[in-house]
Amino acid sequence: MKLLLTNDDGVLAPGMAILARSVARWIEETPRGDERAALIVAPNKNYSGMSSAVGDVFGRPTVKYRRFHIAGAESIATYGIEAPPALCAILGALGSFDFEPDVIVSGINAGANVGRSVLHSGTVGAVLTGAQLGLSGLAVSVQWGDDVHYDTAAAVTIEVLDELFQAPSRTLLNLNVPNLPMSELKGVKRGRISMAAIIKAAGPRAGGEALSDEGELPLRLGAATPELGDVSDEDADEDGALLGAGYASLTPIRGPHEDDDPSRDALMHNALEAITRQIEKSH
Repeated sequence: MKLLLTNDDGVLAPGMAILARSVARWIEETPRGDERAALIVAPNKNYSGMSSAVGDVFGRPTVKYRRFHIAGAESIATYGIEAPPALCAILGALGSFDFEPDVIVSGINAGANVGRSVLHSGTVGAVLTGAQLGLSGLAVSVQWGDDVHYDTAAAVTIEVLDELFQAPSRTLLNLNVPNLPMSELKGVKRGRISMAAIIKAAGPRAGGEALSDEGELPLRLGAATPELGDVSDEDADEDGALLGAGYASLTPIRGPHEDDDPSRDALMHNALEAITRQIEKSH
């Protein structure tokens, strides 16, 4: 069992440190006859909200890296690289650090990644990228607040690992944990991705003023923010509502794939014919 760890908050983020120490203990407790190992390849700074972006790899086809040491997890080789989390996942998965992982864990993110924020999250983007290279993955986030309980999220994460290693390749899970001590966590449930958004609206300009040639647009934040906003309009089994009720939410997800819904057949047929006619006219 070889585990690649990354995140989007940076290699020195507290969530990474706590996760790394938990994984180091998990490795130390390896049952006789099993093999466990881990590698950390994470951004050298905060790259939150980067989704699956890799940056301008054409204009700059090299990546700077630096070795780090995390107290309590000295046994895990740790590298901070000048790259967003998706590129960290790629470089870690392709053996750039002499390590070939089976599973990628991204986190522990400082803030919930529920609802439509899943699309924009660098934490989730890393595991989606890993899946394109054959890895199963777990994105882990904890609700933001005072005295964030990363330890609770780490404990839940460790319990998921054995199942994830046994699952088919490219199995992806999104785990969100409320900001509670383990003793107050009500449990974990399968959560559906809600319609909650990070950006709820661009607020109206004062007095309905017309747009000038240059200015600023005020943004109004929705429920899918790091600390979790009002989720009272969500169904009880949706991810944000579960967090609000004191449960961890575990959601299976998958990355880009062909839409093979038969209802798209007529659209595709008509579009292909229209394009073909235009091509034939140009000949």
